[in-house]
Amino acid sequence: MTHHGEVTRSPARLRRLPTRLLSLAAMLSDRLVNEGLAHADARKWHYAVLATLEEAGPVSQAELSRRTGIYRSDVVAVINELAGRGLVERAPDPADRRRNVITMTRQGLDRLRSLDAVLAALEDEVLAPLTGPERDQLTGLLTRLVDHHAGSTGCA
Repeated sequence: MTHHGEVTRSPARLRRLPTRLLSLAAMLSDRLVNEGLAHADARKWHYAVLATLEEAGPVSQAELSRRTGIYRSDVVAVINELAGRGLVERAPDPADRRRNVITMTRQGLDRLRSLDAVLAALEDEVLAPLTGPERDQLTGLLTRLVDHHAGSTGCA
């Protein structure tokens, strides 16, 4: 694990490598987001599933896994946690009783809204050194990178 002080003292050659900077930024932001969500009694996978359900509507567990990038076995555990909190409901698919369809509850939608606010504050913390236009530019550049490589890696 790298500490913040070690990052700023790393050799200039390493500080010039965009891939290293991306990795370090991801590590630092992931730590801040995970800690912030933990204070809100949530995990990033909770947010990913709830956001996906809001956008896609009721979907199968397999579809949730594909859309969120969460392994199928792990998505079941996340759904169990969310269902235990009354945030989602699992029911047999009327078209195929072997599958389950996951639906977000009203309480789940309320929770998603509260997590939106938590994440907005965390993003402000992570991106504090950047202006609004710089944040937009960073988002655009990162989106282009992810979109470009998503087809070849199966990610995103």
